[in-house]
Parts: sequence; structure tokens; C-alpha cells
Amino acid sequence: MIRSSSITTRFVALAILAAGASSAQSAEISVRLQGAPADGVVVFQVYNSPNTFGDFRDPAREMRTTIQPGNTYLIEDMPTGDVAVLVYVDVNKNGLIDKNFIGIPREPLGISNNYRPKGPPAFDRAKFTVSEGDSRTIDIEIYKILGERGRIGVGVGVIGRSSPYTGSDSTVLQPIPAITYIGERLQWIGPNLQYGILGAGPWRLAASASYRIGVYEEDDSPALIGLGDRDSTLMAGLGFRVEVPGGVNLSVRYEHDIADKIGGGTATAGLSKGFQAGSFRFVPQLQVNWLSAALTNYDYGVPVAAATLTRPAYDTGSSISYEVGFGSFIELTESWRIVLSLSAEYLPDSIVASPIVADDRIVKGFAAINYVF
Repeated sequence: MIRSSSITTRFVALAILAAGASSAQSAEISVRLQGAPADGVVVFQVYNSPNTFGDFRDPAREMRTTIQPGNTYLIEDMPTGDVAVLVYVDVNKNGLIDKNFIGIPREPLGISNNYRPKGPPAFDRAKFTVSEGDSRTIDIEIYKILGERGRIGVGVGVIGRSSPYTGSDSTVLQPIPAITYIGERLQWIGPNLQYGILGAGPWRLAASASYRIGVYEEDDSPALIGLGDRDSTLMAGLGFRVEVPGGVNLSVRYEHDIADKIGGGTATAGLSKGFQAGSFRFVPQLQVNWLSAALTNYDYGVPVAAATLTRPAYDTGSSISYEVGFGSFIELTESWRIVLSLSAEYLPDSIVASPIVADDRIVKGFAAINYVF
């Protein structure tokens, strides 16, 4: 009996010591908020992954609470290692970070180290190290990432596009002004514009418009002589974007030639997923493109009136092409960034068989350096 009692006593003592050791190793931080509203709900999110932080999704730890007097909040059971803390005001209390169509938060927020990104956030600029048993206080200031009237960016860029046409070795390289505007509903990036209509969480619907540049001039190649220059036009329609599990973005869009210079429309469906390494963000993309018969023939067909002995008339019909590529974003400072994009579009047999087409692939690219106010 004495032996059994002794074993039991030792077991209880060891359990108490283990519990005490576990408690001593638990890390916690106190967050002092500045600029928070007088009342409402704030959400604290702790990230320990650059990829999830880059999308503001799947935090390692989340805590919701009403705004408290003194604006000091304790986050217990912190993950150890490099972490970043995001705090946002859940204005409409829907349990989500409301975002505009391209995924930038619309609600007031703050980030550890008082980091204020004006585009996709870099984990390295927000992170700090938490060790077992740590107990510390950090300050975070709440602000609106889009400001009061949105963010304007200015800079310079260049677009490039290879030519698939027979006898054409011209690759278009055209300098352009890199002007952007990012607001809660309106986003204007180069030749593309979106205006948010519905949705602010995982799914969002927007009206869209884009400037479609003419694909060739007839003096680009002897095979194009007599076909005339291809006009640019204005396309407009609707776009839908949804964030699916795993950080994958699905987007679909349809736009029609509202200037009626060509007629017809185009639809796209794409998948993308972002990855973060330091201040560099890499976004692989896969896209399917559908062009109506009017647009496909305008770009690649030969009308009967322009047919010759060496260039017979050719009707392409509508077409489906596939596009693979990537986008990247390099944050030089909180205001300066470099944006890169490169893709290859693979043309279907119905286009490649055209007498004016010699290549089954078009390589497209864009690069810009931009300053955001």
C-alpha cells in the first residue's frame, strides 16, 4: 500500500510539473492599438506563413473581440518562430476582411511593425520572432489601406508581343505610362478597368472594360498586304472572381466590342495562386480564352474580298486558346514597386491553319516600375 501510494504521489507531482512547464512555455503578446474606433469589433490574426499572409487568409491564430477601453488586447498561445500580426476592424461584422475586386482590403486595419503596404504585403516587413515563454507588448496603428480616396500610382512601363503571322519577324515593344488607380470599388490598371458591383468577401462581381489593341498593321509582312490595318477597340462586360480553398483564385470574364469596330466578344476563365519569398511575390497563372467568330476572323482570317492566288480565303470560326504564364510583384519600398508579367498563348489548329499564320504560339509580356501615393 505504501508503495502504491508513493507511485501515485510521484505521478501526480510529475503531472503538475509538466503542466507548469507547458504553461511557462506558452507565448503571449499584448497589442496596443492606436487609431481604433470608439466601438465595434476588431479581429486579430497571427500568420506564420509568407504565402497565407500575402493573401490575408488561413491565419495560424485568430481572435475576435469588441473594442475595449484602453485598446490593449492579449493574444495567448502564440505560435513560435517568425510571425506577423494583422488587426482589422470588422465594420459590417460579417466575420471577413472585406476586399475590393482585385483583393485589396477595404476595411481599416493595422499590421505589426506598423508596416503599411500599398499592394500585396511582404511577410518579411511585418514579421517578428516569438520564442517559447515570450511575453511582450507591440504597438499597431489602425489605418485605411486605400486611404480616403483610393491610391494613385504613376510610373513607366513597356509591353511586348510576338507576331505569329507568316513572314513577320516584328516583335512589338511599346513604352507606356504606368498609371494606376486602386479604390474600394474602382480599379484602373493600364488598359483594364473594373468597378465592383457585388460581393466583398471570397466572391466578387464587377463591371469591366479594357482597351483592345489592334493585332497587326498590313505592312508588318508581305502576307498581310491588302488586308488593312487592324483597329483597336473598346471592350466591356462583367467579371467574376472567387477565392477557393488553398489560396487559389478563380476568375471568369466576358467582354463585348461596345465600340462596334469589330463586333463579337471574348470570354476568359483563369486560375492563379500567389507565393511569397521576401519582398518578391510570384503568381503562376493558367487561362482559357474564347473568341467569337467575328474577333477570331478579324485577327487571323482572310475575307473573300482580300483573297489572292497565294492567300486563299479562310474562315476560322470561333476559337479556344490556352495561356500559361506568371505575374510577379517586387516591393522595393512601401511606395515603390516593380510589376512583371509574362505569358504564352497557344493557338488552336483552326487558327494555325490560316494562310497568314506561321506560329502556334504568342508570347506576351509587361513590365513597369510604379510609385504609389
